[in-house]
Amino acid sequence: MMVSKDEFYQALVERHGADNQRKFDEATVAICGLGGLGSNVAICLARVGIGRLILIDFDLVDVTNLHRQQYKISQVGMAKTEALRENLLEINPFITVQTHRVKMDESNSLDLIKDADIVCEAFDSPECKSMLADIVFTNFKDKYLVSASGMAGFKSANDIITKKLTSHFYITGDGVSDVSDGIGLVSSRVMTCAGHEAHMIIRLLIGEKNP
Repeated sequence: MMVSKDEFYQALVERHGADNQRKFDEATVAICGLGGLGSNVAICLARVGIGRLILIDFDLVDVTNLHRQQYKISQVGMAKTEALRENLLEINPFITVQTHRVKMDESNSLDLIKDADIVCEAFDSPECKSMLADIVFTNFKDKYLVSASGMAGFKSANDIITKKLTSHFYITGDGVSDVSDGIGLVSSRVMTCAGHEAHMIIRLLIGEKNP
């Protein structure tokens, strides 16, 4: 059964309200890193109907990613940018998905995120997290940054929360667990943290600024 853009959009309006849906449709969100966090955030935002997603990652889909990332076994070996774009457009073919297969650094990050209303940080490396925060807060005073820290292990998912650190900086996670400590990444906890990131982005877009 074919679904038209108008039918799809109207179904979203019935769930979210016309004013909220207009804000989602007009928004651009950059997702920096397309692993367990970024791929799950992207799925949530595509389902909500965010008008434009900017996907940034340099890596390929690996079999070790499949337990927590939104890829298929048939996509192993594909660039994550292209595999995720493919999956998102199966869910919602009416959004714009812009991809950049590149490793973000001080030389290119500013240009990659300049058109985004909200930047979602979804890196594994603390150094990359810090680099992106510096780029955003030095160059884009009005952009929101939604970041994450701490989602590893089997502890309660209820430990994962969202905190507002500054007027434009939000962080989700338990703030404690670290995969580098030898604690595994479990899909349900990673997805919980990604859900917090996605929901904070959605709230910001409708003008709700409290976690």
